[in-house]
Amino acid sequence: MKINIKKNHFIGFGIGIISPFIFLPIVLFIIGLIQHVNYSVLWHQFLDYPVYMSKYISLALISNLLWFYLFLNRESYDVTRGIILAMLCFIPFMIYVNLF
Repeated sequence: MKINIKKNHFIGFGIGIISPFIFLPIVLFIIGLIQHVNYSVLWHQFLDYPVYMSKYISLALISNLLWFYLFLNRESYDVTRGIILAMLCFIPFMIYVNLF
């Protein structure tokens, strides 16, 4: 089986890696509004406590589902594969943070 890596794979990978970090402040803002907690408290939890970091990044990864669905409907399957690969790259970090 031959693996063909295309430019669109890298585009999807870039979107999948960058998107959660862009949507993370938005997720923290929404959580702050719902729970009536100051944004700076949530940001402090994110930076200082690995358990919260894992949970908040997991919520921010939901943004990749929007991109995945968008490119899937446009039948751009190479970009969707890149997004899936980027999401899989977060798994070792989540396991490391939760176990150690």
